[in-house]
Amino acid sequence: MKTSRTSRATAVAALVVALAAAAPAAHAQPPAGPPPSAAAGVRQTVTGVLLPSPGGPSPVGRSTLHLVDRSRQDLWLPDRPRELMVDVYYPAARPGSGPAPYADPREARLLVEAAGGRDAAAVAELSATRTHSGSGARPARGRHPLVLLSPGFGAPRFTLTTLAEDLTSRGHIVAVLDHAYESSGTVFPGGRVLTCAACEKAETLEDMRKATVNRAQDLSFVLDRLTGPRPAWPHAALIDHRRIGAAGHSLGGAAAASVMARDSRVLAGVNMDGTFGDPVPEAGLGKRPFLLLGTDEPVHQPNGADPTWDAAWRNLDGWKRWLAVAGVHHFTFSDMPVLFDQLSLPYPGTPPTAPARRAIDLTRVYTAAFFDLHLRHRPQAILDGPTAQYPEVRFNRPGR
Repeated sequence: MKTSRTSRATAVAALVVALAAAAPAAHAQPPAGPPPSAAAGVRQTVTGVLLPSPGGPSPVGRSTLHLVDRSRQDLWLPDRPRELMVDVYYPAARPGSGPAPYADPREARLLVEAAGGRDAAAVAELSATRTHSGSGARPARGRHPLVLLSPGFGAPRFTLTTLAEDLTSRGHIVAVLDHAYESSGTVFPGGRVLTCAACEKAETLEDMRKATVNRAQDLSFVLDRLTGPRPAWPHAALIDHRRIGAAGHSLGGAAAASVMARDSRVLAGVNMDGTFGDPVPEAGLGKRPFLLLGTDEPVHQPNGADPTWDAAWRNLDGWKRWLAVAGVHHFTFSDMPVLFDQLSLPYPGTPPTAPARRAIDLTRVYTAAFFDLHLRHRPQAILDGPTAQYPEVRFNRPGR
């Protein structure tokens, strides 16, 4: 996409990932034919990608919602209302009848193509991938914190599955959003496959500011539909309205800060390696906690190529940490390292040195620690400073 060329000097390229650059511009596609595993030459035994198991004790259930905000026009196609697909992960009393699929075959094909893959076998493997979540699993009793998750620009919601399942297994409810026209491909009701119109239309810093604010509005709308009157999710009584957080990768991470600036219900946030397209207000976020979790590359270091992180750090007025993870890549804060490794897809840019499973573990451990500390008030020593267990993580401490 053009943004990564016109704004490279201020590290908008860190926000607009390679998936967005290659994502198709079509607004919708008809349903595809048979799954690619039926194609000639594809090996017959298809096991799917093996995703890391969640680290907590609880089984994980999953529901999927289609939400339409008829009070807002879509930013990218203004003649249509804003639509979202949302996976809600919840602690389950016991596993469901079977593992939920990771991605629809049409979504799998579009993601593989956007990542530069052309092998039908890779599409078949991704289509066959199963999660550690059970569709229709009976919820566990109790009330749980809610975490909203937003993916990177151009990336579908399922690329945050491993983080969502891990948080849920530790006792959180997690809602992961697909924002219409902002992913390589997302299946919506009626067989519609919406692709990345935004990847063609967003060209400037102002476009990315609008995109960030628009996602913040999406997050607030989902919060309305999960916690307001006549909730869209039948198990909404499980949500503790007093304990709500937001996190995201890349543009999704910027949206976590943006929603906190506009919605006092969101008490804590995490930005995973995303440029703050919508700056943190000079007045701060009402002393609410925020975590900057990024790579050890120069772009997101103090006085680095992306000045929005320094500005955000100065303006954050509550508990805050700025963590830099060595040996990882912008994609590390999603499922993409595991997908790249197991599907033999070409890694964009310089490949990370950290193994894929280790990279995902680092993201899950520090994100879970943050939300356990601030939504459940459980002390987390790993957030106090460097540890021998995770030597890759450096604590940046720039002056205010």
